[in-house]
Order: sequence, then C-alpha cells, then structure tokens
Amino acid sequence: PVTAIPVTTAPTPFDLLGALPQGTTVLEASAGTGKTFTIAALVARYVAEGVATMDELLVVSFSRESTRELRERVRERLVSARDGLEHPGRRPAHDQLLAHLAGAAPAEVAARRRRLEDALAAFDAATVTTTHGFCQQVLMALGTAGDHDPGAVLMESTTDLISEVADDLYLRKWGHAGAEPAKMTRNDFGDLAQAAAGDPATHLLPDDPAIGELPGLRARIAAAVRTEVERRKRRQHLIDYDDMLVRLERTLTDPDSGPPARARLRSRYRVVLVDEFQDTDPVQWTILREAFHGYRTLVLIGDPKQAIYGFRGADVHAYLQAAGSAGSTSTLPTNWRSDPALLDGLAAIFHGAALGDRRIRVVPVVAAHTGRMVDDDAAAVQLRVLRRDGLTLVGNGTISVPDAREAIAADLAIETVGLLDGTRTIRPRDGSGTRALRPGDVAVLVRTNKHARQIQDHLRATGVPVVLTGRTSVFSTPAADEWQLLLEALEQPHRVTRVRRLALGAFVGLGPTDLDSTELNAAAQARIDTLALNLRSWGRVLEERGMGALFEAVSREQALQQRVLGRQGGERLIADLRHIAQALHEAALEGQLGITALLGWLLRRREEAARDGGLERSRRLESDADAVQVITVHTSKGLEFPVVMVPFAWDRFGGREPSTAVFHDQDGRRVRDVGGRGSPDWAAHVSQHKQDETDDELRLTYVALTRAQ
Repeated sequence: PVTAIPVTTAPTPFDLLGALPQGTTVLEASAGTGKTFTIAALVARYVAEGVATMDELLVVSFSRESTRELRERVRERLVSARDGLEHPGRRPAHDQLLAHLAGAAPAEVAARRRRLEDALAAFDAATVTTTHGFCQQVLMALGTAGDHDPGAVLMESTTDLISEVADDLYLRKWGHAGAEPAKMTRNDFGDLAQAAAGDPATHLLPDDPAIGELPGLRARIAAAVRTEVERRKRRQHLIDYDDMLVRLERTLTDPDSGPPARARLRSRYRVVLVDEFQDTDPVQWTILREAFHGYRTLVLIGDPKQAIYGFRGADVHAYLQAAGSAGSTSTLPTNWRSDPALLDGLAAIFHGAALGDRRIRVVPVVAAHTGRMVDDDAAAVQLRVLRRDGLTLVGNGTISVPDAREAIAADLAIETVGLLDGTRTIRPRDGSGTRALRPGDVAVLVRTNKHARQIQDHLRATGVPVVLTGRTSVFSTPAADEWQLLLEALEQPHRVTRVRRLALGAFVGLGPTDLDSTELNAAAQARIDTLALNLRSWGRVLEERGMGALFEAVSREQALQQRVLGRQGGERLIADLRHIAQALHEAALEGQLGITALLGWLLRRREEAARDGGLERSRRLESDADAVQVITVHTSKGLEFPVVMVPFAWDRFGGREPSTAVFHDQDGRRVRDVGGRGSPDWAAHVSQHKQDETDDELRLTYVALTRAQ
C-alpha cells in the first residue's frame, strides 16, 4: 500500500496574501498546516476587500465539533482584523494578513474596516454550518420546490428503525406457519439490513434480478429493507442525516426542480468555502458541484492523507474526483504544529509515499517553529523494535500477537516512567515559560478501545496517572458492562447465574469468597437470596419511578460511591455509570421501554460503539488534565500533544471475510456487494474491500504520527 513515486513537479504553495481564489480551487493541506486558520483568513479577505458580504458567504465543515471551532475562529479573525485596522498602533508585528489589509490607500483601509464591522454585526445570521445543516436550510427554503417535510422529526440514528424493519420482514418471510425453512439466521438478516439501509446512497450488487440462490435472495432482502425503511420514515414523518443529503441531491439533479433550485442557491451565495473536504462523500460532492462548480467561487480545503472515516461513509475518491475537476490546486506549505527535527524524522518515514492512491502524496512542508519543544537529547522520532528473545513464538517463528501486545504495553509503561522522571523540560508555545514534562503532556494513540484499556492497565501498574479520554463512547466502557449485568439480573431475578454475576460487579461489590457456596456456606446463599429480593424491589422502583430513581436506590443501598471512589479509576467509573443512567432514562421515556426493551436498547448501543464509536460520548473529568491521555487515533484527529506514543500501528488483522464488500468499481462509483459467497466476482470484490481498508489504515498511521508537536 505504500508506493514510492517520482515527484516530477513541485506542488504549488498557496500564497494567502496573493490573488484571492476564484472558480473552483482545491487547497491541499498536510497535518498541522492550518486549514482552519486559512479559511478564517480567507473569509476576512473576501469580506474586507469587498468581494462578498458576510451573508453571501457559505462556510461548511463536516462535523458539529469542527463547525463550532470554525465559527469561533472566523469571528475572532474578523474581530482582530477590524480592531487592527481601527487602531494601527495595536497591530501585532507578526500578523501578515493584517499588514496586507492595512497596506491599501487610506480611503480603502477605512472601507475595509467598515465592511468588517458590518460583517460582525451580521455574523449571527452568517451561514457557518455543517453539511447537513446547510442541506436542511436549503430544503426548508425551497419549500414545496424541494423534497421537504416541514413536520419531520430528525433521527440521530436509524439503527433501531432498521432493526424493527429487519425483524418484521424476517418474520413475514420465515416466521409464520407453513413457511419454508429459513435460509438465513435472524442475526445475519439483521446485519445485512443494517449494512444496506444504513448506507442508502451506495449502489447494491448483485443488481441482476436473474441471480438466483442465496446471493440473489440477499440482494432482494437488502433492497426490500431499504424500501421499507424509507416508507416508514415517510409515514412516521422521520428524517435522518442521510435523507437530508439524498433529498437535496435529488432536488438539484431533477430536470424540473433542479434549475430553479440551483439558481436560487447561486443567487444566495457568491463564495463557498468547505473545510475538511477529504471527509466528503459522492452525494455531498454532487450537491456542491451542481450548485456552485463553474458558477461561483468554490474553495475546497482538505487533506486526503487524513481521510480515515471510510467506515462512516466518507469517500476519499469523491475528494479526488473534485480535485481532478478543479480549476487550480495548491498546497498549504507551512507546518505550525511540529518542531523541525520532528518533521525531518517524519519525512524520512513518509518521503515520496502515496497513501493508498498515487494522487495522495506526502509532500514536503516547512516548520514555522525553531528548536525543540521538549528538551530531549534523543531523536525527535524514534522507532522501537521488539526483540523475540524470551517470548513465545508461533510456528512461523514470529511472536504470538497477544504476547507481543503485552510486551509492547509493558515497554511503553517503562518508557513513560522514564519520560516523566523530572529530567526533561518543555517550552510551551503559549510563552508560559519552561517547566518539567508532566503526564498531561503525553498521549498514547491506539487503534481500538481494547488496546486503550490494555495500555491503561500497564500504566496504572507503574503508578503513572492515566485516563482514557476523547470521544470514546460511554457504551464501550466498563460502566456499560456493569449496567448490562444489572439489567440482565433485573429482567430475570430468579436466575441464580445472573444474580451471582451482578454480585461480583461494581454495583454490589462482593468478592468470589463471598459467594463460595461449598460445604454448607449458608452465609453465601443468604447473600444471593437477599440480592434476589433486592432485585425485585429495584424492578418495582424502575417501573414506578424511572431509571434515575433506580440508580439512586441501588447506589444508596449498596454504598456504591463510597466503595468505588476509594479505588483507582473510581471517579471515572461513577461518572460513566451516571452518564449511562441518563441515556437509559431518556430512551425509556422516549420509547416507553420496559426492562427487556431497555436491555435490548443497551446491547444495540454497545454494538454500535464497538463498530463505529456510537453517539453517546464519555464524559471527561477535570482531573484528566494531569494524566497521560490514552486515546484512539480516530478521536485524536485535529489534536496535538508534546509527546506522542503509537504502540500498535503494526497490529491489524485483515484476514476475516466481510459479510458485505464495499469498494469502488471501474467508474469510481462506490458499491456494496451484499450477495456474499457465490455472488458474481465475490472474491475480487472482497479483495478490493480489504485493499480499501488497508489504505484507510495506512492513512490512520499518518494521522497518528503527525499529532506530535
């Protein structure tokens, strides 16, 4: 997947103070080169120089978090530009953009200041939004001219609706008297339904209605689930994020509604700037292309080397198609994050590499900073090699994967203790002065939550303060295990196995010796009997007063906080237990769910968290700031740390065959083969699917290594 390619022509660096972009322009960034800074500066220039007013600008990003940051940065840039033009004596000497804006004739400088003042006065009405927010606004504005239901309720996730449809269709086909034997298990049916309906814009294969046997059946089921999910959403006045995109795309490309809809958008916006464009997908690019490409200024800023969200539907091929149709392409040449020595070390690793596609290249960047942030005589980039001596080897002479993980986690813990021995100092770039390197300056980036917990255990064993941080789903934490044990026991308090499992968990806190029922241990049996009675009482509390009352009753009767807060990591566990209680409470109220339905809801959220991170996020505590941060690479994107350790970049198993294969056909179209084994060209499609996954993993490594300052 790493292909060295000759560089025949140097990329054109973008000059922020040169001619403003016109037409469709792609600005290709690299890690740390200031995408958000560039967009904010361009907005200030477009406004101050009279190219567009604030309400004629559309600024788009692809997540709520990045959009919030972008909105704040744009406002700050407008304020600093206005104040700098109004008070020349207060202009920072290093602010080249402000110097550029102040370099015109006095009358023009005064006009620029007035334009910036007007932009700030109208800023609250400015369109700085997510892609989905933009689509929703357009559909509402188009009214009956577009495919919009004004009474529709937004669904954060369609998982539950798809599961409901899958169960209904499964029973309709195989769950009635006289039905033929089922050709699929219920779980396989549900997985197929989620894959097909959860990715509605991707073309399904096989698409030949004559295909027989199981592949043809799977294809028909996938299509039927999509149709039924769409029908129920329309009937129940529900809409999800994919619907916003697909419905606007249909409106803009429709022969009747398209021309007036496109004309309305073009009359509304003169300049469109899109951040994080590497995370786009074909539907989003079609919307932007149909509305603005070739008619308005369209600036697309992204870094295809950081295109790592393919599992969520992001499609770097859409970025490449857009770049191929752009009128001009430039790169952001200056790295504002990392030391020169660190950039040199990364260049030695990535120089001339293509990350999954010959058009996705690692290009040279120049460091804006000098010297080292961390005072360390060792190399800025270090590759540590695990020797096989003394470790268990498998048949081919390599270390067994579990042993390698354990050895590397142990080595990382020892290395971290050495880093934090007080001999290393750091010079923060905020000018606060030299100080000792602290645990909060260190980040360990891992691929999975399982890896994160393994690293956490080893660091805790050495006495290093450590916390799992970021946007890790609360449903992937140990607290979710505890809630599952409690709900399972509440559902069937007569089952001794479930009661005993709960007794050993955090909610009750008994030990194995407390439950030893051998040799006439009447005390142990009494504990189980008492807990079973408590479960029946707690079940009534849940039924009559709700999840919040249940959590408080269990916490009080079992002295939960006193026990848990007294052990390492207890504050985190209590916070996560309470967070899940709130989520369960909301789900119970919204869906009128009983114990069994709540347990099913929790299990689905845990499956989502294992698959794609889920929607409910784990809380972060104030005490986390003084601990080593253990975080997944996906979550670390956009963050930076003085010291970064990446222990498991080598650890990826790609041998398991997927149940459906997602790949790009010869026309660059994203397709999903749902036929499984026996489907036409299934082996080739699986191979392409795995190659795309490998490409994503390669870019994930780039993201991990470029978080360091």
